Amino acid sequence: MINYDGKSFRSSAAETSRGRTVPVGHYHQDGDLVWAEFAGGAVRNGFLVGTADADGIITLSYSQVLDTGEVISGRCTTTPTLLEDGRLRLREEWHRFGSEASGVSYIDEVRV
Repeated sequence: MINYDGKSFRSSAAETSRGRTVPVGHYHQDGDLVWAEFAGGAVRNGFLVGTADADGIITLSYSQVLDTGEVISGRCTTTPTLLEDGRLRLREEWHRFGSEASGVSYIDEVRV
């Protein structure tokens, strides 16, 4: 089972290589409970909370406040894959509450 405790993630290298500042999430885990706080780029502050199954798939909800003051929340299913260098990549299938917005994004583990 993957343990997310103490790991940090940010948007894929493709986005950061374009000079964009992107949110960084700091993850915690206790048993199957997973939570994180994140900020950066257009996100002033954000949080997520959910549970991880035996394969490391996280089912979660998230809330964030953007620089514009907009408050966004939604649900997400996050599936991990192992990169060649041993870091994790998370595939996030998300849907915002109260809107039709949905999509897939990828975040990569950041080694500190």
